Amino acid sequence: MIINNINPVLFDFEGLEIRYYGIMFAIGVSLYYVITAWIFKRNKYPNKDFENLILFLFAGLIIGARLGHIVFYNLDYFLANPIEIIKFWHGGLSSHGAAIGLFSAYFAFCFFYKIKFTKYADAISVAMPLTAGFVRIGNFFNSEIVGKPTNLPWSVVFKRLDEDFARHPSQIYEAILAWSIFFILIWIYVKHPKNKPRLFFMFLFILLYFATRFIVEFVKEYPVWGFFNLTTGQYLSIIPIAIALTWLVWFFPASKNMSQIK
Repeated sequence: MIINNINPVLFDFEGLEIRYYGIMFAIGVSLYYVITAWIFKRNKYPNKDFENLILFLFAGLIIGARLGHIVFYNLDYFLANPIEIIKFWHGGLSSHGAAIGLFSAYFAFCFFYKIKFTKYADAISVAMPLTAGFVRIGNFFNSEIVGKPTNLPWSVVFKRLDEDFARHPSQIYEAILAWSIFFILIWIYVKHPKNKPRLFFMFLFILLYFATRFIVEFVKEYPVWGFFNLTTGQYLSIIPIAIALTWLVWFFPASKNMSQIK
């Protein structure tokens, strides 16, 4: 087994904490910026649109991910400790909230600048799982979103959480899966871009990401509830999976006759 006794704070400078989580988040966002800028340049999209869109997406990501974590997972705690709401560097960003925030931000951008929703939806989707993977590595440093106890050789003892249990490193599972999804998307985007209708990459990303999220939830240390005894994350994943799968199965064949991405 692996021992995780990492201090989540890399260093503390007179009360200013630099955490591994924040570093991983910054790396993920920076790589997203670079790769998405390259995609815009490759498609000869206006750079001005990219710079404006990035501001919308970043705001949507932070606000949506934080509010999603607060509302979906720990509302009572944050109502009792409102100052913690702004301390997102301590962890606590919901991928489902992030998806809602990003979608809302992109929709707002399109409405404000009078741009068709389909124009940039694929371009901004390709690198999203790359960022998600780095966020999960940050969760690993924070010893949060841990898995259930297991005796597997790669199990991890999170010393800062408990002393005795070796657990599934569910954060690492999700990071590897998210990065795998990114490489699938970028490979298709670069090597096989022809005959792909607009929104293909957006819906493929949604399907793959939330389907793998649904699966990993089975080994997470989260309570189950409801008729199907699923976690909150699994229930929240059902709707995006269903929407993406429906589009890919029913509407994708018909949409081949529609406008194609460049």
